[in-house]
Amino acid sequence: MTTTIEANGVTLGVEHFGDDSAPLVLCVGGATMLSWPDALCAAVARGGRHVVRYDLRDAGASTTVDPEAPGYTLRDLAADAAALARELDDRPAHLAGVGVGGMVAQVAALDHPEAFAALTLVGTRPVAPGPVDDDLPDHDAAVMGRLFALPEPDWADRDAVADHAVRSAEILGDDPAAARAVAGRVWDRTPSTTPAVQAANQEGTVFAALDCAPRWRERLGEVAVPALVVHGRRDPFFPVGNGEALAREIPEARLLVLEDASTAIPDAAAGRVAAAMLGLVGDAGPG
Repeated sequence: MTTTIEANGVTLGVEHFGDDSAPLVLCVGGATMLSWPDALCAAVARGGRHVVRYDLRDAGASTTVDPEAPGYTLRDLAADAAALARELDDRPAHLAGVGVGGMVAQVAALDHPEAFAALTLVGTRPVAPGPVDDDLPDHDAAVMGRLFALPEPDWADRDAVADHAVRSAEILGDDPAAARAVAGRVWDRTPSTTPAVQAANQEGTVFAALDCAPRWRERLGEVAVPALVVHGRRDPFFPVGNGEALAREIPEARLLVLEDASTAIPDAAAGRVAAAMLGLVGDAGPG
């Protein structure tokens, strides 16, 4: 069921899977909720959880104003997650973030520890967009060169946007057919065909303009809930060393490397990832 919820003074687009009385798993979009695959959400829900995936601001059905000049910060997005979790369930939630949503999830877990009982981070890194720390692997230069060489699509043309997503997926090593399907669904949910809004929905470009200070990597040792880090071995955008660093620096975090995955979670891996998420201790559900 897809709907909207008011939390932290904004409207957030949400979709529910499973029994809404079950323990909550809150999935932060990166930037839209569709970065969380249907198969994974359904698998976690079958394990006895209430799964809610949601759109960040300036994406999907959430409040959209101007993604090129966001009037909010990464800390505000983290506060959105905590407020939404409280709106959905009185119990602390299992918080999960993917990609840039994983950055939101890290800060939310650190700034609002009372709201969360477990943490899953997928395909993300412990520093904000921009220059990376010397000990972390940066984007693969050759892959980024090919991505940046792609011409901008006509954002008002659904087929052109889907074709662009296919070409990007081919370069990144993701499933082109799955990328086409998701891009079409994202396009259908985007509230405007203006290039800035479409790019923010398709590619999370709002993070290029978002204030993400101060750093949080040095605080990862404060995470006091069970944590799972999931990363694709073949991810050229946030190479796997970023996930390995997260797993080292979050106390007792478990690392699950998907050997055949790149930036997206393949449906074939949904069962493994769901089982690992369900196996986290402390999310108030039967493990």
